This record gives sequence, C-alpha cells and structure tokens, in this order.
Amino acid sequence: MSAAETSSDQQLQAEVQRLRARVNSLEAELVETQARANAAVAEWQERAYWLDRWHVDLNAVMRRPGAAQLRGALRAIRAVAWRLKRIKRRLKSP
Repeated sequence: MSAAETSSDQQLQAEVQRLRARVNSLEAELVETQARANAAVAEWQERAYWLDRWHVDLNAVMRRPGAAQLRGALRAIRAVAWRLKRIKRRLKSP
C-alpha cells in the first residue's frame, strides 16, 4: 500500500468517524425534541381532561361578553410578571 492510499484511507476513516459523531448528536437531539413534544402533549391532555371533567366548554366561555377583556387583562398581568422576573434575574446575575 502506498503512502497516498494510506493517507486516503485515514481521511476516509476520519470522515466516517465525524459522520458517526454527527449522527449520534442528531439522534440525541431527536430524543430530546421527542421528549419535549411528549411532555407538551401530556400537559395539554391533562388540561383537556380537567376541562372535560368539569364540563367546561372553552369556546362557549370565550363567546361570552367580557371574555376578550378578561383575556387581555390576564395577558397584561402575565407580561408584568414576566418583566419583573427578568429584572430579578438581571439583578441576581453578576
């Protein structure tokens, strides 16, 4: 075997190792993404379960007068809470 063939083989082996490492990292990323998706689905299934159990129809509730205003108020409260949380984090970080 010549030096050129040995070098070519080493390059191929290095490329194969690099590709295997990339496949492993992509597989790990896929598992993490699937776990997050499963957790989100489980959370929404839990919410739907309780809404069904309490016989709450969100569409009917949201059609009632004042529902849009209530949603807007809750959104404003949430925005303030998030902003306060961000400020708190910034003050704690060095």
